[in-house]
Amino acid sequence: MGLNDIQSRIATAATAAGRKPEDVTLIAVSKVQPPERVEAVLMAGQRIFGENRVQEAAGRWPDFQARFDGIKLHLIGPLQTNKARQAVEMFDVIHTLDRPKLAETFARLADERGSCPELFVQVNTGAEPQKAGVLPEDADAFIAQARALGLPLLGVMCIPPVEEAPSLHFTLLAEIAARNGLTGLSMGMSADFESAIALGATHIRVGSAIFGERAYD
Repeated sequence: MGLNDIQSRIATAATAAGRKPEDVTLIAVSKVQPPERVEAVLMAGQRIFGENRVQEAAGRWPDFQARFDGIKLHLIGPLQTNKARQAVEMFDVIHTLDRPKLAETFARLADERGSCPELFVQVNTGAEPQKAGVLPEDADAFIAQARALGLPLLGVMCIPPVEEAPSLHFTLLAEIAARNGLTGLSMGMSADFESAIALGATHIRVGSAIFGERAYD
């Protein structure tokens, strides 16, 4: 495994689906990875990275951004409202817009700053109580609410239940995006990104298959 292998697999999956490989954005999920692994992937040319926690990203990325041009950061973990200001200042894209209070906070911060990161609405396609995200039946109304606030919605995001076929959830997410006129589909991780690409993923989130297994404390 590694960056080159994943890029090759993306190209193969996209071509098989009749898509262009460059239409799939690879987000290298660097959460909990040691700095030397992240630096190696940066040295290999990757510039788009995903982090789960605002604090971890704040401690890691300013140094790398001073040394490498063109880094884009995506927040792919749940966001507490009290961390929203720091998040909008640090991240280029946030994948986890999941509730009205957070949408209202983003809108207020956008008014203050004159800009806002691009946003994905997180949909809890498996209706799992332990997971964040709006329920599928509530997604249309929430997307309309976010648009009414003037937020820059890029698309929708999901994390399928581990015990279910991910393709069912990717299909559901694509249907929600299509009927709401959204083109961004943030779906697919190390184990299932090829299936996600076949079903229209525009952004895939790959960590361990690039960096190796994470070493949690």
